[in-house]
Amino acid sequence: MTRVVFLLVPQLHLLDLAGPAQVFSTAAAHGLGYEIGYVAEQEDVPTAQGVALRAATEWPPLSPGDLVVVPGWRSPVLRAHGELSAATLERLAAHHAAGGTVASICAGADALGRAGLLDGRRCTTHHDLQDELAHRYPRASVVHDVLYVVDDRVVTSAGIASGIDLALHLVAVRHGPAAASRIAREMVVYARRNGDERQTSAMLRHRAHLVDAVHRVQDLIDTRFTRRLSLTDLASASGVSERTLTRHFTEATGLTPLRYQQELRVERAEHLIAHGATAEAAARAVGFQDARMLRRLRARAGTSTANG
Repeated sequence: MTRVVFLLVPQLHLLDLAGPAQVFSTAAAHGLGYEIGYVAEQEDVPTAQGVALRAATEWPPLSPGDLVVVPGWRSPVLRAHGELSAATLERLAAHHAAGGTVASICAGADALGRAGLLDGRRCTTHHDLQDELAHRYPRASVVHDVLYVVDDRVVTSAGIASGIDLALHLVAVRHGPAAASRIAREMVVYARRNGDERQTSAMLRHRAHLVDAVHRVQDLIDTRFTRRLSLTDLASASGVSERTLTRHFTEATGLTPLRYQQELRVERAEHLIAHGATAEAAARAVGFQDARMLRRLRARAGTSTANG
């Protein structure tokens, strides 16, 4: 039996807690041997979403095979938020020193930092907090724009929904990828993501604009990016001319509609390759005739990243 203990901090985000808790409770329902507990420094714990939670104030006995998870809390900055007593931080450090695993979601990484668990280790957190985490813990190596990082039984993840990815990874490590996939399927998770995948998908990175016509075209491309899409059809869907669409789309996203579709294809192909598909199979699955164009676009993206 593996005990999973969530350390609840005032103003925690519900999804930071509920996502991984659902993974482990579903695993328990499948007979994988998980027992879930919740501890805090006070019985009643307010959340960022306004629902109060109740937790035990006494820690259960922990063994090296057990897991402690610190969900994140509402925090535009890490400093002066998520306060925990020295005794609680010592418990986190002691569990790890005894051979146990300690994990965090989002701002929860700050608690691990205060416990000394990030020193000399790779870690990550929400993209809005990564620079501050690196400044607060200069002995840590903060990895930017990844979903989660595992380093010597210290597991840190990005914001909010990435806690599900982290928990599925831990289940896969202990029980195999088939068990994790079965849980993800039951939870209606769209895709199991690896830790080194980017925190924001291409479908989200280019949405920070207010042009309705461009959003309509992006909606269409998002759902049909594996198909051949003509500029004429896209312009018709947006209600503007081809020339106007290209101009608005480029101004809003920095890409032409074709380059946006290609970025979606490449990102999805890389996901398939990371999960065992060949480059040829991945290329065909996302709409390329063969892997040559995929390799060319991946090489161009790598060059752009290096130059950026």
